[in-house]
Amino acid sequence: MSATKLDNPKLKYLSGFGNEFQSEALPNALPVGQNNPQKCPYGLYAEQISGSSFTSPRTSNVRTWFYRIRPAVMHEPFSHAEAGHLTNNWSSARPNPNQLRWNPFPLPSNDHRIDFVEGLSSVCGAGDPCCRNGIAIYIYSCNVSMENMCFYNSDGDFLIVPQRGTLTVTTEFGIMEVTPGEICVVQQGMRFSIGVTGASRGYVLEVYDGHFTLPDLGPIGANGLANPRDFLTPAASYEDTVVPTGYIVINKFQGSLFSAKQFHSPFDVVAWHGNYVPYKYDLSKFNVVNSVSFDHMDPSIFTVLTCQSQKPGVAIADFVIFPPRWSVQEHTFRPPYYHRNCMSEFMGLIKGHYEAKAEGFQPGGATLHSMMTPHGPDSQCFEGASNAELTAQKIAVGTMAFMFESALSMRVTEWAQGCGNLDADYYKCWGPLETHFDPEWKPEEEEAV
Repeated sequence: MSATKLDNPKLKYLSGFGNEFQSEALPNALPVGQNNPQKCPYGLYAEQISGSSFTSPRTSNVRTWFYRIRPAVMHEPFSHAEAGHLTNNWSSARPNPNQLRWNPFPLPSNDHRIDFVEGLSSVCGAGDPCCRNGIAIYIYSCNVSMENMCFYNSDGDFLIVPQRGTLTVTTEFGIMEVTPGEICVVQQGMRFSIGVTGASRGYVLEVYDGHFTLPDLGPIGANGLANPRDFLTPAASYEDTVVPTGYIVINKFQGSLFSAKQFHSPFDVVAWHGNYVPYKYDLSKFNVVNSVSFDHMDPSIFTVLTCQSQKPGVAIADFVIFPPRWSVQEHTFRPPYYHRNCMSEFMGLIKGHYEAKAEGFQPGGATLHSMMTPHGPDSQCFEGASNAELTAQKIAVGTMAFMFESALSMRVTEWAQGCGNLDADYYKCWGPLETHFDPEWKPEEEEAV
């Protein structure tokens, strides 16, 4: 498969979602006709990474074969590492059913050097990584690159949403550049390192259960929403680097962090083939589907990726976006309706102003509306949309909001409840809502016909 080339010669991508890819940084580095020959080309080691059990059905069986300079096993023993505000212990904080809104999470000050792993803070989650069932949501806030250090997650997959600052994500497969307005997914077990050029901030969704897939389109048809061809996987790119002072490997295992030392870069994969890969996606390429007659459609029509539970149609996590789109519904209150949901809804804002709450919800902040907690437009939005002229309107221009939605009831961490930027007055945005009930109301003549 040919690679898509960008300005940076190391940034080459393969297009597609769920494909059987193959990529090599040196010609003929991939063995022909088998996976682990007695001697690999260039004197490389063959190593497989499995993202599913060996006996999973073919439709969900994922794995990749690496051909690398040194096998990943060449490291010293792991020891416990300081985790900061990262935790998967949801029982340590009291439940909080209130509507919650966070002002923008702070960026590190210039006199503190914080890398991506150090800057991970758990906001909320549910479940247990030991049982491979659950979800975790994090904020990352960092200002320096990971130097001579990589990270991998034994517990699940990371979906990373940059809000400020471009990320250079170096993986065993190759290199991705991920800007605000794009996302990337690094799946369970894949080693990666993140480089930044300054203060950076964003959101991370972790799923323990399975892997993200594209949602079924049903009656929509064969095309629409996030199209497979727009997902990009990095092409093979390697470095043969010895680090005499030690290279640190950080492992997230059962909700804790561990570190081990080795003396070479882990990004020494010369060639690989398989269908278990990291990838990125440009949210501006999402093909929006919406009502062209009446009523506000359910937000599931904006699903980019989903991680399904064992119950049909019930998600461990959906990643949903609210991109620029046309609003043309007739006789309709067009913003999101008032809602009580059997799902948990965590929202973040990458840029702009969210239509249902133009004030208060800021880029780099977040909201959480927990299971069956009422939520909906604030009073200003309600009054404006209830009396607006219903012309065709392009909405959410210059805006990108998103939602992590889950069937699990998430617990907010002690850090997130006490970090100082929780908006204690959030509930007041609904206070000015007035009653418009009129027991003498009669339908207008044309409505009664």
